[in-house]
Amino acid sequence: MQEHSLPVAIIGAGPVGLAAAAHLIRKGEAPLLFEAGSTVGASMLQWGQVRLFSPWRYLVDQNAQALLAEQNWQAPDPETYPTGREMVERYLFPLAQVPSIQAALRLQTRVTAVSRLSMDEVKTPQREETPFVVRIQSADGEEQDLLARAVIDASGTYQTPNPLGAHGLFALGERSLSEHIFYGIPDVLGKERGRYAGRRVLVVGSGHSAQQTLLELAKLSEQDPATQVLWAIRRSAVQQMFGGGESDELPERGQLGLRASRLLEQGKVCLFADVQIHALTRDAQGIMIVGEEERIGPVDEIIATTGFRPDLSFVRELRLALDPGLESPVALAPLIDPNLHSCGTVPPHGVDELAHPEPNFFLVGMKSYGRAPTFLALTGYEQVRSIVAALSGEWEVARTVELVLPETGVCSSDGGSCCAPAASPLLTIGVTRRSLGTVSH
Repeated sequence: MQEHSLPVAIIGAGPVGLAAAAHLIRKGEAPLLFEAGSTVGASMLQWGQVRLFSPWRYLVDQNAQALLAEQNWQAPDPETYPTGREMVERYLFPLAQVPSIQAALRLQTRVTAVSRLSMDEVKTPQREETPFVVRIQSADGEEQDLLARAVIDASGTYQTPNPLGAHGLFALGERSLSEHIFYGIPDVLGKERGRYAGRRVLVVGSGHSAQQTLLELAKLSEQDPATQVLWAIRRSAVQQMFGGGESDELPERGQLGLRASRLLEQGKVCLFADVQIHALTRDAQGIMIVGEEERIGPVDEIIATTGFRPDLSFVRELRLALDPGLESPVALAPLIDPNLHSCGTVPPHGVDELAHPEPNFFLVGMKSYGRAPTFLALTGYEQVRSIVAALSGEWEVARTVELVLPETGVCSSDGGSCCAPAASPLLTIGVTRRSLGTVSH
């Protein structure tokens, strides 16, 4: 079998996965695009009520826009800010209807494993020339193996949230109380209103997701004064937790932090700092959160905005070079380490930084950052542009990386802590800059 005649397989039909498909199609290829959900952008729809930090002019991939233009797509006002649902419905849905994308897309199809044909992780001879096997499972449970010459994993991390426990593990009792814990950003003022109105609600996490959730809970408490809002964070200092404010190059992001800080000033939220959760217990009074030195509660519901981690279970037969701390590609890790970098200080990177010992396999988008919370959506678009150029043999183009990320106003001076520990699904976009790489193939 001629390996080069096989398609490129893309896992995940969110904005980055669809952008990868658009770039390949514009190169004359016919990729395979697998999405476990019933629609494109399925994970985004889970937080569809959230308004994005960036206006439309930063949210559309250039190659995707070129395909849409052929279908007479009416672009939204470039200066308006969509919600997650609006981005899916007005951009990703129309993109999925483009005939070349539609031909590539397989919805309700979960990738359960990726390996090499007739090889496990141990076998080396002729590995690079051997096709990938992509095992898929349909909604009715039927399994099938397909072959691919390359695999781009853009499946994201939203389905694998971090637990509440201080050790990186589920806190004692956390699993047994799962029906009272929401991981991510609930629709507090919409479909989840009945769950939180008039209840004692604890939000855990200090990032954008937590702040967005607190603002909605504060609105709910104005409508139903019996609603009590508590907030637990791991950090001991709060002064730089709210971002750059007026100095933020993305005004909506800066305003989010300012509004969240006012909740504390106005006494609408009860904050507990330096909290390390070891266990959750429940009695007739409610749920108690047990830390190293204090107990918080009782509460009725917990919202965990504690970030996300990658699901690597289905690629364990591949030879991946992952940073032991971040679980991102080894070469990328020092560029995105939240102990050193923030959302706005990540250097340009592309195919070289995303490469693994397994040739032609790539983690992209949020998943490429592993456990780092500093990912911005423009990064994902640039990643797939570089990778597709490399897969097409255009190595100079692939290594000409284009990326400038917007400063938060404080991140560059605080070791990135303003972006940690909770990674937000909110998409933010910057302006591009061209800088020529010096490595030759």
